[in-house]
Amino acid sequence: MQKFIESSLTYIEQNLKTDITADELAAHANYSTGHFCRLFAKTMDTTVASYVLKRRLDHALAEIKLGKTAISVVLEYGFDTYAGFYKAFVKMYGCSPKKYLNIYKNKGGFIMQNISNIRNILNNWDIDANVHIEDITHTEWTTQQKSEWKVWQIDEDFYLKTNERSKMIRNIKIAKAMHKQGLLSEFLPLQTKQGEDYVDGEHIFILTHKIGKPLNLRPLNDNEIRHLENNSLREKYGFQLGVAIAKLHKSLKSVQNDVKPHEDNLYKQGLKAIPAIKSYLPDISDDFFTDYTETFANLHSSLPKQLIHGNLCGDTAVYENGDVIAFKGFETYNLSFPRIYDVIWGAGEINAQPQINVYLNTLSDMLKGYNSITPLTAEEKQSVYYILCINYLKGCAYYEKKGITLDLSQRSIKALLFLAKNKELFFNLL
Repeated sequence: MQKFIESSLTYIEQNLKTDITADELAAHANYSTGHFCRLFAKTMDTTVASYVLKRRLDHALAEIKLGKTAISVVLEYGFDTYAGFYKAFVKMYGCSPKKYLNIYKNKGGFIMQNISNIRNILNNWDIDANVHIEDITHTEWTTQQKSEWKVWQIDEDFYLKTNERSKMIRNIKIAKAMHKQGLLSEFLPLQTKQGEDYVDGEHIFILTHKIGKPLNLRPLNDNEIRHLENNSLREKYGFQLGVAIAKLHKSLKSVQNDVKPHEDNLYKQGLKAIPAIKSYLPDISDDFFTDYTETFANLHSSLPKQLIHGNLCGDTAVYENGDVIAFKGFETYNLSFPRIYDVIWGAGEINAQPQINVYLNTLSDMLKGYNSITPLTAEEKQSVYYILCINYLKGCAYYEKKGITLDLSQRSIKALLFLAKNKELFFNLL
């Protein structure tokens, strides 16, 4: 863990009875607030606000357990009433403070589970007693997950999963919200024989279905590009992905108050990259940068912002029987951003092509799909070009700083140069 994170955690522990803000922590670490929040979320797998709330809940409960008056303790930790503390605790941990104390009175570290223990846990569901069980915690399923995940594959169709309680509760909430919108997720729980979402004890266990396969649309070859008008599969997925992202956003918006995302400033991210780009790519005219700083500054303040996915790519979009059915990776959702960012980023990542006409077709289809479910505002339609520019401004500035000259950096440079000279192509995509 980076030293500044350790220092921040210590500062939080020492000041839990005061009003700790992300700005305060960032200043203490000598970082900008946005950069600090991104690093904190990446390291701790949660936002600053959620972490501080969790530590306040934990400390308050510990003091109540020692015999202190509940109302005096919760007031010291910033809760207006005991009812407010109780409600926040149940949202975070999925049970009452009293039940939590009963479960965790002898709490230690994560107890390794042998196959016999797992079979006993599986008795809570209608699962064959002789089912094949394989611990896949450190194999393909968890290559992108935090180390505290424990995952077992149950035959070919199911997974048994566990993690720290508050993370499990958060992920189940998001999964159920997605289900209401017609989307599956890898954390949608199968109910136990008792009709519960999970087996509750020292650790929460959920059983889930195995869902679909990553979309992973490969780049088209030259022959396929020449016959693009006949490529109905690609057109279908473009529109479908836009529809699915809109449904995902509806799901995330419904739970964002519980997830407590941190808000970042997309406009400032692009602005910060401009000085490096001016020296790195002198062929780009000053008019391009002036247009960005003046036009997008006004647009950005009007863009609808909410909890988004933030990393839509071919591995996170899942399909089955020819339909996009789910998105993976939502345990890392913690960013409040302009919602259209997911569509624009996803178009590049899911269906990235070196040929601009292919990309424009994909982006256009995804925007149309999104717009059919959640109408885009006039400002969002105007901002598509500028958000594309930001992605490449940031990428090229990063490559310049690191001295990277790989094919990826050359493609980013070419893309940014193209954007600077062909703004008109990116309007009226709807």
